[in-house]
Amino acid sequence: MSTPERLIESTRELLWERGYVGTSPKAIQQHAGAGQGSMYHHFAGKPDLALAAIRRTAQEMRATADGVLGGTGSAYERIEAYLLRERDVLRGCPVGRLTMDPDVVASDELRAPVTETLDWLRDRIAGIVQEGQERGEFAATLDAQAIAATVVATVQGGYVLARASASPAAFDTGVRGLLALLFAATTPAP
Repeated sequence: MSTPERLIESTRELLWERGYVGTSPKAIQQHAGAGQGSMYHHFAGKPDLALAAIRRTAQEMRATADGVLGGTGSAYERIEAYLLRERDVLRGCPVGRLTMDPDVVASDELRAPVTETLDWLRDRIAGIVQEGQERGEFAATLDAQAIAATVVATVQGGYVLARASASPAAFDTGVRGLLALLFAATTPAP
Protein backbone atom coordinates (compact mmCIF):
# COMPACT_ATOMS: atom_id res chain seq x y z
CA MET A 1 0.00 0.00 0.00
CA SER A 2 1.36 3.42 -0.94
CA THR A 3 2.03 6.07 1.69
CA PRO A 4 -1.01 8.19 0.72
CA GLU A 5 -3.21 5.08 0.92
CA ARG A 6 -1.80 4.15 4.34
CA LEU A 7 -2.45 7.69 5.55
CA ILE A 8 -6.04 7.69 4.25
CA GLU A 9 -6.81 4.24 5.67
CA SER A 10 -5.24 5.13 9.02
CA THR A 11 -7.24 8.35 9.16
CA ARG A 12 -10.44 6.48 8.34
CA GLU A 13 -9.81 4.04 11.16
CA LEU A 14 -8.92 6.76 13.66
CA LEU A 15 -11.88 8.94 12.71
CA TRP A 16 -14.21 5.99 13.31
CA GLU A 17 -12.53 5.18 16.61
CA ARG A 18 -11.78 8.66 17.99
CA GLY A 19 -13.58 11.22 15.82
CA TYR A 20 -11.97 14.21 14.14
CA VAL A 21 -11.20 16.11 17.32
CA GLY A 22 -9.52 13.08 18.88
CA THR A 23 -7.42 12.26 15.83
CA SER A 24 -4.12 14.11 15.82
CA PRO A 25 -1.70 14.30 12.89
CA LYS A 26 0.86 12.50 15.07
CA ALA A 27 -1.59 9.63 15.75
CA ILE A 28 -2.28 9.34 12.02
CA GLN A 29 1.42 9.25 11.22
CA GLN A 30 2.10 6.61 13.88
CA HIS A 31 -0.85 4.46 12.80
CA ALA A 32 0.20 4.71 9.13
CA GLY A 33 3.90 4.24 9.81
CA ALA A 34 4.59 7.46 7.94
CA GLY A 35 6.71 10.45 8.81
CA GLN A 36 5.51 14.01 9.14
CA GLY A 37 7.23 14.94 5.89
CA SER A 38 5.39 12.18 4.02
CA MET A 39 2.04 13.29 5.38
CA TYR A 40 2.52 16.91 4.45
CA HIS A 41 4.03 15.97 1.09
CA HIS A 42 0.79 14.23 0.09
CA PHE A 43 -1.79 16.29 2.02
CA ALA A 44 -2.01 19.98 2.91
CA GLY A 45 -2.82 19.10 6.53
CA LYS A 46 -5.19 17.26 8.78
CA PRO A 47 -8.38 18.75 7.23
CA ASP A 48 -7.26 17.74 3.72
CA LEU A 49 -6.39 14.22 4.81
CA ALA A 50 -9.59 13.92 6.85
CA LEU A 51 -11.64 15.00 3.83
CA ALA A 52 -10.03 12.28 1.69
CA ALA A 53 -10.73 9.72 4.45
CA ILE A 54 -14.34 10.86 4.95
CA ARG A 55 -14.98 10.72 1.21
CA ARG A 56 -13.54 7.20 1.03
CA THR A 57 -15.64 6.07 3.99
CA ALA A 58 -18.76 7.62 2.43
CA GLN A 59 -18.08 5.87 -0.89
CA GLU A 60 -17.61 2.56 0.89
CA MET A 61 -20.82 2.99 2.86
CA ARG A 62 -22.75 3.78 -0.32
CA ALA A 63 -21.31 0.76 -2.12
CA THR A 64 -22.15 -1.55 0.78
CA ALA A 65 -25.69 -0.20 1.11
CA ASP A 66 -26.28 -0.26 -2.63
CA GLY A 67 -25.01 -3.83 -2.84
CA VAL A 68 -27.77 -4.90 -0.44
CA LEU A 69 -30.51 -2.51 -1.55
CA GLY A 70 -29.85 -3.30 -5.21
CA GLY A 71 -30.25 -7.03 -4.65
CA THR A 72 -33.10 -9.24 -5.68
CA GLY A 73 -36.43 -9.63 -3.95
CA SER A 74 -39.40 -7.50 -3.11
CA ALA A 75 -39.03 -3.95 -1.87
CA TYR A 76 -39.67 -5.15 1.69
CA GLU A 77 -37.08 -7.94 1.35
CA ARG A 78 -34.43 -5.52 0.09
CA ILE A 79 -35.05 -3.07 2.94
CA GLU A 80 -35.10 -6.01 5.37
CA ALA A 81 -31.75 -7.22 3.98
CA TYR A 82 -30.30 -3.73 4.49
CA LEU A 83 -31.55 -3.56 8.07
CA LEU A 84 -30.37 -7.06 8.94
CA ARG A 85 -27.01 -6.96 7.18
CA GLU A 86 -23.95 -7.72 9.25
CA ARG A 87 -22.60 -4.65 11.02
CA ASP A 88 -20.15 -3.87 13.79
CA VAL A 89 -22.99 -2.37 15.80
CA LEU A 90 -20.96 -1.48 18.88
CA ARG A 91 -18.50 0.56 16.82
CA GLY A 92 -21.33 2.56 15.30
CA CYS A 93 -21.61 3.96 11.81
CA PRO A 94 -18.34 5.42 10.52
CA VAL A 95 -20.28 8.12 8.67
CA GLY A 96 -23.04 8.76 11.18
CA ARG A 97 -20.57 9.10 14.05
CA LEU A 98 -19.02 12.08 12.30
CA THR A 99 -22.24 14.05 12.83
CA MET A 100 -21.42 14.07 16.53
CA ASP A 101 -18.05 15.71 15.94
CA PRO A 102 -18.27 19.50 16.41
CA ASP A 103 -15.35 20.23 14.04
CA VAL A 104 -16.88 18.13 11.25
CA VAL A 105 -20.31 19.69 11.69
CA ALA A 106 -18.80 23.19 11.74
CA SER A 107 -16.92 22.64 8.47
CA ASP A 108 -19.02 22.78 5.30
CA GLU A 109 -16.28 20.90 3.46
CA LEU A 110 -15.91 18.04 5.98
CA ARG A 111 -19.66 17.80 6.59
CA ALA A 112 -20.59 17.68 2.86
CA PRO A 113 -19.72 14.00 2.19
CA VAL A 114 -21.53 13.00 5.38
CA THR A 115 -24.67 14.92 4.43
CA GLU A 116 -24.52 13.75 0.81
CA THR A 117 -24.22 10.12 1.88
CA LEU A 118 -27.13 10.24 4.32
CA ASP A 119 -29.23 12.09 1.71
CA TRP A 120 -28.29 9.48 -0.90
CA LEU A 121 -29.27 6.66 1.46
CA ARG A 122 -32.67 8.22 2.23
CA ASP A 123 -33.31 8.79 -1.48
CA ARG A 124 -32.25 5.24 -2.37
CA ILE A 125 -34.57 3.72 0.23
CA ALA A 126 -37.42 6.07 -0.74
CA GLY A 127 -36.99 4.90 -4.34
CA ILE A 128 -37.32 1.28 -3.22
CA VAL A 129 -40.48 2.09 -1.27
CA GLN A 130 -41.90 3.82 -4.34
CA GLU A 131 -41.01 0.79 -6.47
CA GLY A 132 -42.86 -1.36 -3.95
CA GLN A 133 -45.88 0.92 -4.13
CA GLU A 134 -45.89 0.81 -7.94
CA ARG A 135 -45.79 -3.01 -7.83
CA GLY A 136 -48.54 -3.15 -5.22
CA GLU A 137 -46.20 -4.47 -2.50
CA PHE A 138 -46.69 -1.49 -0.19
CA ALA A 139 -49.79 0.52 0.56
CA ALA A 140 -50.11 3.52 -1.76
CA THR A 141 -50.74 5.74 1.27
CA LEU A 142 -47.17 5.38 2.58
CA ASP A 143 -44.96 8.44 2.39
CA ALA A 144 -41.80 7.00 0.81
CA GLN A 145 -39.57 9.83 2.06
CA ALA A 146 -40.89 9.48 5.61
CA ILE A 147 -40.35 5.71 5.56
CA ALA A 148 -36.81 6.20 4.25
CA ALA A 149 -36.04 8.76 6.95
CA THR A 150 -37.40 6.32 9.55
CA VAL A 151 -35.18 3.51 8.26
CA VAL A 152 -32.07 5.70 8.41
CA ALA A 153 -33.03 7.10 11.82
CA THR A 154 -33.64 3.59 13.17
CA VAL A 155 -30.21 2.41 12.03
CA GLN A 156 -28.38 5.48 13.32
CA GLY A 157 -30.36 5.57 16.57
CA GLY A 158 -29.87 1.83 16.97
CA TYR A 159 -26.12 2.35 16.90
CA VAL A 160 -26.41 4.95 19.65
CA LEU A 161 -28.62 2.74 21.82
CA ALA A 162 -26.33 -0.27 21.32
CA ARG A 163 -23.23 1.73 22.22
CA ALA A 164 -24.95 3.23 25.27
CA SER A 165 -25.96 -0.21 26.55
CA ALA A 166 -22.78 -1.95 25.34
CA SER A 167 -25.01 -4.52 23.67
CA PRO A 168 -26.13 -5.03 20.07
CA ALA A 169 -29.52 -6.15 21.43
CA ALA A 170 -30.81 -2.56 21.46
CA PHE A 171 -29.99 -2.19 17.75
CA ASP A 172 -31.61 -5.52 16.95
CA THR A 173 -34.77 -4.64 18.89
CA GLY A 174 -35.15 -1.34 17.03
CA VAL A 175 -34.66 -3.03 13.66
CA ARG A 176 -37.16 -5.79 14.47
CA GLY A 177 -39.71 -3.19 15.57
CA LEU A 178 -39.30 -1.20 12.36
CA LEU A 179 -39.55 -4.35 10.24
CA ALA A 180 -42.81 -5.29 11.99
CA LEU A 181 -44.26 -1.86 11.26
CA LEU A 182 -43.06 -1.97 7.67
CA PHE A 183 -44.41 -5.49 7.18
CA ALA A 184 -47.82 -4.27 8.37
CA ALA A 185 -47.74 -1.77 5.48
CA THR A 186 -47.24 -4.48 2.88
CA THR A 187 -50.22 -5.48 0.81
CA PRO A 188 -51.33 -9.11 0.81
CA ALA A 189 -50.40 -11.12 -2.27
CA PRO A 190 -53.41 -11.88 -4.50
